[in-house]
Amino acid sequence: MESKPKAIAIVGQTASGKTSLSIKIAQKFNGEVISADSRQVYTGMDLGTGKITKEEMLGIKHHLLDVRHPNDTYTAAEFEDDAAAALLDIASKNKLPIVAGGTFFYLDLLRGRLQSAPVPPDQDFRDSLETFSNQELFEKLAAADLERSNTIDRHNRHRLIRSLEIINTLGKVPPATKVESSYDWLVLGIDIDKEQLHQNINIRLHERIDAGMIEEVDRLHKAGVSFEKLESFGLEYRYISEFLQNKLSKEEMLIQLETKIRQFAKRQMTWLKRDSDIVWVKTDNLADIFEKIENFLHE
Repeated sequence: MESKPKAIAIVGQTASGKTSLSIKIAQKFNGEVISADSRQVYTGMDLGTGKITKEEMLGIKHHLLDVRHPNDTYTAAEFEDDAAAALLDIASKNKLPIVAGGTFFYLDLLRGRLQSAPVPPDQDFRDSLETFSNQELFEKLAAADLERSNTIDRHNRHRLIRSLEIINTLGKVPPATKVESSYDWLVLGIDIDKEQLHQNINIRLHERIDAGMIEEVDRLHKAGVSFEKLESFGLEYRYISEFLQNKLSKEEMLIQLETKIRQFAKRQMTWLKRDSDIVWVKTDNLADIFEKIENFLHE
């Protein structure tokens, strides 16, 4: 049987060092990086999403950054298609595909652990939901598909509308089913001490604030992205939008945002712990990581 092409995925909590590790691996093993991040696909959303800069890329090609305007919708199914094309493109050049990002649902789609619902966007249906608040959308979802409502972020307007759109077409959000991936995957998980992670979150938040993250959100709003839309992107965009609308003081915004980022990191680890295929590594032991990759590539 012909062996499958190899691909590497890097997972870990927010601020754990996924981006930095992906660059080091790409440099060492002639790779290109595919971003698996549901917010970094949007243009102009840079500091708020922790998007890698051109300088930080160190010449490594990146895929699926800045492919949509924030007022557009980008579905998981679109990611799956675009990422599959990027995987093929990278592998066809005899380079190593490296998928890195914090939207683990996207990665599970790519690895065949989950499947996206085969429902194309329905703009008329979406428009019909525009006047409903997030709470009303959540109540609609709970009435239509209680199981899905129990697993969704009730403040994420985009996901609420997408779930209702799927239900409108299929009757309910279909259960996850597995399919076999066309690639042989090595999934590296970043093992980081909780205290260190919290320190990283704090430093990273204040660095991004100093670099102009509040101004970025203000600029997006002035360019026509509504506060409601910005809030649907969660975390940084939600709390900075509330600050810009004078609903929170700057101090309240920073305290609440850091708390929410920590809670998000905890939820990320809960998701990752379900995956027994993850090989956990320490980023300060590059030799061990490189050895694991060498062994994987020559299996």
